Amino acid sequence: MATAVDNIVSDKLFEWLLRRGDSALILGHRVSEWCGHSPVLEEDIALANVALDLIGQARLWLTYAGEIEGKGRGENELAFLRDAWDFHNFLLVEQPNGDFGKTLMRQFLYDAYQVLLLEALENSSDQRVAEIAAKAGKEAAYHLDRSADLVIRLGDGTSESHRRMQTALETLWIYTGELFSGDEVDEVVSDAGIAPMPETLQSSWRQIVDEVLTRATLEVPDTTFSHTGGVTGRHSEHLGHLLAEMQFLQRAYPGATW
Repeated sequence: MATAVDNIVSDKLFEWLLRRGDSALILGHRVSEWCGHSPVLEEDIALANVALDLIGQARLWLTYAGEIEGKGRGENELAFLRDAWDFHNFLLVEQPNGDFGKTLMRQFLYDAYQVLLLEALENSSDQRVAEIAAKAGKEAAYHLDRSADLVIRLGDGTSESHRRMQTALETLWIYTGELFSGDEVDEVVSDAGIAPMPETLQSSWRQIVDEVLTRATLEVPDTTFSHTGGVTGRHSEHLGHLLAEMQFLQRAYPGATW
């Protein structure tokens, strides 16, 4: 029989898994919006593949979350039948695509975090978490190599590409602090040896980010302010619009199957 402590860990683990799955799902959908609209064919294909990787990762996290919850909800129910206030993704990933530079900068800032997190999770006390991290980590490493390379090329490119990348960085930087803001959910999961506290990843993340941005001749914004709240269900107006599109078919035809 599960103890009270076990129940507490399960409840917090469920929300922690939603944070992982929701962030991957929402970013995957955002990136997929470029399909057929990218500046060149090569990028169209590359972005579509990144989106598929992220959605695949979301499926793994959300499937496990449903099992931990134990209420019969699987990946589909969790993805398509929750409202915006029930999502626990980072605010960073729900921000609109903007131009190609903003999309790349958002991806890079997330990739640098994701690589570090997944690397740490491979040593998780939860075998399922460790297995998902090992699989997703290979994809995240490729995503980071790609996004970092393009940030450098465009940041240190023409005056116009530099301007757009700097604008993207200044727009998105104020959402990065949430990546490293731990709370009670993180504390319980960390005490159980499942995942590290978010704060422990920040210095390594800054090292990766600073090195790339220096090579890209981009300046880190001089601010410590950060928007937070996404992981606890307080979102920007953008998430509702995204979900209206992403969830339309399931909402219009409940229970429909192919």
